[in-house]
Amino acid sequence: MRGSRGVAPTDGGPAPERRRWVVLAVGMLAMATGCAFQYGLPYLIPALRDEGLTLGQAGLLAACPVFGLVLTLAAWGSAADRWGERWVLAGGLGLAGLVLLAARQVHGTAALGACFVLAGAAGASAHASSGRLILGWFPARERGVAMGLRQTSLPLGMALAAVLLPRTAAHGRGTALAVLGAMSMAAALLVVAAVRDPARPARDAVERAGSPYRTPVLWRLHGAATLLVVPQYVVGSFALVLLVDERGWAPSTAGALLACVQVGGAGVRLASGRWSDVVGSRTGPMRVLALVTAGALAALTVSVLTRSPVATVALVAAGVLTVSTNGLSFTAVAEYAGAGWAGRALGVHTTAQNAVAACVPPVAAQLIGARGFGLAYGLTVALPLLAATLVPTALRPPDAEPVAGAGTADDTGPVTEAGPGSPGELRPARRT
Repeated sequence: MRGSRGVAPTDGGPAPERRRWVVLAVGMLAMATGCAFQYGLPYLIPALRDEGLTLGQAGLLAACPVFGLVLTLAAWGSAADRWGERWVLAGGLGLAGLVLLAARQVHGTAALGACFVLAGAAGASAHASSGRLILGWFPARERGVAMGLRQTSLPLGMALAAVLLPRTAAHGRGTALAVLGAMSMAAALLVVAAVRDPARPARDAVERAGSPYRTPVLWRLHGAATLLVVPQYVVGSFALVLLVDERGWAPSTAGALLACVQVGGAGVRLASGRWSDVVGSRTGPMRVLALVTAGALAALTVSVLTRSPVATVALVAAGVLTVSTNGLSFTAVAEYAGAGWAGRALGVHTTAQNAVAACVPPVAAQLIGARGFGLAYGLTVALPLLAATLVPTALRPPDAEPVAGAGTADDTGPVTEAGPGSPGELRPARRT
């Protein structure tokens, strides 16, 4: 079947053409479930404060799963490379579910924080292995859209937490944690039942190919994507504050608009993924979108500083565009690293992004409080411009099919692609 090499046996299940979409759907559900407790615990803050915690203590507890996530992402990716995605994904989510169920009986800030860190560390398996599944199951012509769909799991998980946690926490913190734990364990069982590992290269072949980090390509992709995280969090974290405090919106109205921004962000991820599939390059669209994002941030800065009525439109545009490259960077990293290294590379990629993302809100809050929104937005304009210069030129998937006349905006230098079976090795790309 054209483009389906590397697909695992079906074991009597759906045919490979349908199986990969089942794997993607289950992987998305698993990641959304993980994100619900990794990023959704702020919705438990009122319940934690009802137990006598201060706002600072409750906020620190809500951030604990992200601390655990950062600690273990690379290790989970390495495990997926070595032993396969199915059991790594299921094992991590199952362990996280058990920890969350145990946390119902835990008292004391330190002990509860330790449980949340451990649950985040265990659930990090979803971030490394679910992306790796897409590399193995989907051909290059569909991989951009598939990874774009996968990247919608985070907002879906947060939406799930927003719906469930306030309601279940009304019956106590234990009820909310029981729901999260049960969801995580159910997702783990579904992974075992529905997911099959794609074919993987022999261990000795991976060792002969060597590390993809021996060239600067992956480091440049990691760096560019991490730079692009900063404006994403500066805009997203304080959009509600800007609309309410500076523009005079009612919180409910502002919240409805920002929900639309989240939907738009999901849509632009899918559109950029499809664009990359059509042109046969992840980095060409990524560079163009980085430049467009810089333009949107500049417009937002000017409109806020001048108190222009178009500031709200600029905020919406910036909110959508700052997330547009997420799926492209993940896809490029996985494809360049190759099947033998994709898990580790995705783990490093996600670790860098989350570490920076954790630092952005408190720093930006101090800057906004001291100097206002305009300066905070203005300082972010240079970051996507710098990211565009870091993105490797015309890097193509090793299994991409030739596309007649499909030149992209970065088609000015030597066109290269990752050599199949040789992570990190570049060779001339085919031209038509």
